[in-house]
Amino acid sequence: MARPIIIDADPGQDDAVAILLALASPELDVLGITTVAGNVPQPLVTTNALKLCELAGRTDVPVFVGAHQPLKRELFTAEYVHGPTGIDGTDLPDPVTAARSKEAVDFIIDSCLAAGTEGITLCPVGPLTNIASAIAGEPMIVPKIREIAMMGGGFFEGGNTTPVAEFNIYVDPDAAALVFNSGAPITMFPLDVTHKALMLPEDLDRVRAIDTPVGDAVAGMLDYYERHDIEKYGFTGAPLHDPCVIAYLIDPELFSGKACRVDVETESELTVGQTVVDWWGVTGVEANAMVMSDVDRQGFIDLVVDRIARL
Repeated sequence: MARPIIIDADPGQDDAVAILLALASPELDVLGITTVAGNVPQPLVTTNALKLCELAGRTDVPVFVGAHQPLKRELFTAEYVHGPTGIDGTDLPDPVTAARSKEAVDFIIDSCLAAGTEGITLCPVGPLTNIASAIAGEPMIVPKIREIAMMGGGFFEGGNTTPVAEFNIYVDPDAAALVFNSGAPITMFPLDVTHKALMLPEDLDRVRAIDTPVGDAVAGMLDYYERHDIEKYGFTGAPLHDPCVIAYLIDPELFSGKACRVDVETESELTVGQTVVDWWGVTGVEANAMVMSDVDRQGFIDLVVDRIARL
């Protein structure tokens, strides 16, 4: 039986690959895509989600408009990485479908409350605003959440937006703090693992060789997207941050990590948005997240390329 999931995203080229990976995978039942302002503002993230569903031929997957700004702060965006559209590198046509009238948070709440014994897996790959709002709005959904598999944070690797803060957490640290303290089962994919999930030039050549509209779009997006990390980190390719979440749900054996206590800094001007990961268990506080730290890079890339070729 396919695993029911909701993808909460702010597309974003790597979000785009995560969405396409999920839509191509029969192991997953994508109940819907909820959008959150992050990499670019609303309504761009929603427009991008609709474009991606149409590109994949999956207009049956509903899209819901979520948060326009963080819980308590001004929105910080990342056009400097993703370009003004969020998915620069491809020129997808304007969507002919529209987002549903129900708000994203209401969709998350209603889906969780209606879930059977298998529960719902939430897959936030952007700021955690929608997830936090749903939990705060209806705490009874927490027992229905099978897992929150999320991309965000860092520990030994530090941050990519400030010296200590990763983008998704930095944009809405208050939401992240609420989610990590919610009691829901969390699997965290920080920069420490996603920076190892590199798509190298030879891997991107494999995507180009697919020679389909989806393959061409993915190749174009990643060709644009990788320039930032090559310049910033000296990487030889683009780290596929968000697809790690989806790949894990398809094949958990690709990743490894350990249970840790994770807290989020919300007060300090110097370290706001930092995920304080008690990797060595020095506090003695009970773990609240499975924190991934390593990936079978080749197996991960093979999975991504194989599934993109199916669309």
